[in-house]
Amino acid sequence: MTQPPPTKAELAQRLRLAREQAGLSQGQVAKLLDMHRPTISEIEAGRRSVSAQEMARFAELYAVALEWLMAADVDQDVQPSAKARLAARELDKLRPQDLDRLLRLIASLRKGSRK
Repeated sequence: MTQPPPTKAELAQRLRLAREQAGLSQGQVAKLLDMHRPTISEIEAGRRSVSAQEMARFAELYAVALEWLMAADVDQDVQPSAKARLAARELDKLRPQDLDRLLRLIASLRKGSRK
């Protein structure tokens, strides 16, 4: 049984959630997709339709599956793999010595949580 397509409001909510999880502002998204910020606002408010091509661009930018964006069930959380990819992109921007410090911090946090 196939799932019905999301309503405009469900799609708007999913796009906003994905943008927030990607750590991007509406202005940043508009610039990256060569759109105007009010256009992103209108899309996230459910007042503007989104083409299939635009949906694919949003999915790529937010590092989420297009199928996830198009799901009618908006209760599910953002895909863990999308969060992991976002974290990896951010970690890749660190200087090597900062990355080493961060990894040591993570290791100490994990040790502390086992006590």
